[in-house]
Amino acid sequence: MPGKEKLRIDKYLWNIRLFKTRSLSAAACEAGKVKFAGSAVKASRPVSIGDEYEVKTEVKRWRIVVTGLLENRVKYEEAIRHYTDITPAEEIQRLQYQAASFHTGKRPSKIGRP
Repeated sequence: MPGKEKLRIDKYLWNIRLFKTRSLSAAACEAGKVKFAGSAVKASRPVSIGDEYEVKTEVKRWRIVVTGLLENRVKYEEAIRHYTDITPAEEIQRLQYQAASFHTGKRPSKIGRP
């Protein structure tokens, strides 16, 4: 369609593979898990190159900068070229800690219930 430069945030997040389905992406927007400049956004918010979003998925709290717009969902290798991941180091360390304790099957000493 000529003149269709607007891309909704829910579709964009699904296209870059932060969510498995578009309905999960839209639900995250409605639940306030997608923020732009500290404010929750609606699923219909148009995305622009250079926008910075905070996105909370089941696994991770992402901070991304939009570097390109995608009209269709593409494979992961292509999708990662359309955003820059600026997630803080503390969040990445937290994920690594969780993954380490999860995969070993052992819980950290003196943390949580036996």
